Amino acid sequence: MSATTTDPAPAVRSRSAIRSLLRLWPYVRAVRVRLGVSAVVGAGASCVALLIPLVLKWMVDGPVSDHDPAGVWLGGGLILLLGLLEALLFGIRRWLVARPLAGVEAAMRADLYRHLQRLPVEFHDRWASGQLLSRATMDLQILRMFLAFPLVFLVVNTVTVLIGFAILFAQSWLLGLVLLAPAVPLMIMCSVFETRYALAARRAQDQAGDLATLVEESVLGIRIIKAFGRHRSQARAFRAQTRGLWRTEMRKARLLSDIWAVIMTLPEVAIGAALVCGVLQVADGKLSAGTLVAFLSTALALRWPVESIGFLLAMSNEAATAADRYFEAMDTPEPDSSGRTGRTGSTSGSEDDGSAARATDGTGAGRPSDGLRMHAVRFRYPDAPDAGPDLLKGVDLHIGPGETMALVGATGSGKTTLTALLPRLHQATGGRITLDGADIADLPVKRLRELLAVAFEEPTLFSATVRENVAMGAGPEGADEADIVRALAVAQCGFVERLPQGLDTQVGEQGLSLSGGQRQRLALARAVVGRPQFLVLDDPLSALDVHTEALVEAALREVLADTTALVVAHRPSTVMLADRVALLEDGRITAVGTHAELLRDSAVYRHLMSGADEEPGADEESGADEEPDAEGHPDLPEQHGAEERTGEADEVSAARERSDAR
Repeated sequence: MSATTTDPAPAVRSRSAIRSLLRLWPYVRAVRVRLGVSAVVGAGASCVALLIPLVLKWMVDGPVSDHDPAGVWLGGGLILLLGLLEALLFGIRRWLVARPLAGVEAAMRADLYRHLQRLPVEFHDRWASGQLLSRATMDLQILRMFLAFPLVFLVVNTVTVLIGFAILFAQSWLLGLVLLAPAVPLMIMCSVFETRYALAARRAQDQAGDLATLVEESVLGIRIIKAFGRHRSQARAFRAQTRGLWRTEMRKARLLSDIWAVIMTLPEVAIGAALVCGVLQVADGKLSAGTLVAFLSTALALRWPVESIGFLLAMSNEAATAADRYFEAMDTPEPDSSGRTGRTGSTSGSEDDGSAARATDGTGAGRPSDGLRMHAVRFRYPDAPDAGPDLLKGVDLHIGPGETMALVGATGSGKTTLTALLPRLHQATGGRITLDGADIADLPVKRLRELLAVAFEEPTLFSATVRENVAMGAGPEGADEADIVRALAVAQCGFVERLPQGLDTQVGEQGLSLSGGQRQRLALARAVVGRPQFLVLDDPLSALDVHTEALVEAALREVLADTTALVVAHRPSTVMLADRVALLEDGRITAVGTHAELLRDSAVYRHLMSGADEEPGADEESGADEEPDAEGHPDLPEQHGAEERTGEADEVSAARERSDAR
């Protein structure tokens, strides 16, 4: 557990930083007035600062030359007032943008979260969780900082430099030209810097996402790491990724230091040259001392706007990279209400349309019940090789209303994938699946999830209370206390009463504070709490002991009596829940019948159920000649472990009889 899924997004920005940042306009539009006012206020504050050199010029040429103390005090008071006014205006500028931009960040994060929830499972299979997490946190923080500071000060500093040079040229055009001389080399250096820094910024943010994925995996898999003593290998992987990120950050720092050195050196040289020229002009009587003081003071006041170019360009490029990363996820088309991919996250609209739901609700009154049908269903994963075969190659299956069908197949045969097609977690690449005659591809997602509930093979619980985890499986009407208690009783969740706060106990992240069997029973309770019309159970009893399994099976029979159900089974005890059994082999349903019929007629089924060493393609006649016993098990030879299987079947049967007696 070291390497993480890499970011599938392109590593280099293909458009300019300006175009990337312009995509933020839909979010910025709501706060454009405040941003504009803050820019005007900031420019006003900078202009106030430029008035201070003019006051100094008046003081040097006037009160200082005339030895007028009152004038000096007056000038000092004016400079103090201008300084206070500048500070006040900058404080107002910050107040104008602080709260609105926090709202922009929250809106962007909410849109991203909502979009990620609507994207198909294929998207989440391809993207590392750390990459999505870094986009929802670090990238949005970078964008908020850009909107609050660099965006405003790019405008403010541009206005300040233009007005400042106008003042400089008004005082001495010759000295102004001397200061303006470094402009051309500065623009060339900034262009080169922007290109190189954009690449480094993108690489750093992608590496930060990979590092977040590694940390998340290490935290969630801490039990595996400790159990196998892999903390050193994980530490090495962590050090390797942090070292790579450190090298990239150092590359950014070197680029920034280089441009900063140039930006700071050239203006300082220009100011020094202007000072020499100015002193010579004052000595020749062509320039007053006050004018030279004002000129140099104005030039020094322009140092920050000029020197900040590198810093602002760096933050702007990081923001453009963050915008690209954000919209790479948002631009992924999301399924419409019928589950077909089309809309992107940047467009508005609800996931389900009410009129569409009414028009395509195939389970409405007047439609005869037909149960669940699969017609030539095919499926292949999007990232599968083009030349490779489909995983499902034309599945045909009919589960009648109120019938329970067990799905049996070898490991990797596609059972879990087939069950994922029913709630449309994946889209079938061919064929049709119908619920009571209605194609699930035409049903709104919301309606489909109301009709059908799923209990997955790997139970996932959320960092919430037991009550909230179970109620998650209820429909739009929610679940009351009686529904939750009933669902917990079906799943034999008596352990909930022994938890510290009962139903209100927090189960912790991923439910890791509970045992595997407890998590599986809560997941089963979540699946049945809404009394779904169709139920899909993916090996729901695999983590239970034989006695608890018998109790759960007895309670499940009452639920399954009123539900059309598909149950993925790996053990005979789970198969006993079903009315019929379907055998999935080589991407197709190769046999359907009762447990006893398949034991008699299918060598593959006997091999899967008995665990014997008989090859799936063994002589069918020998299997056909063997008559099943009263329990539906064939009279297999001793070398195939008949005694062990009989003992296990007797134990399961006895446990079931005890549960029925209760």
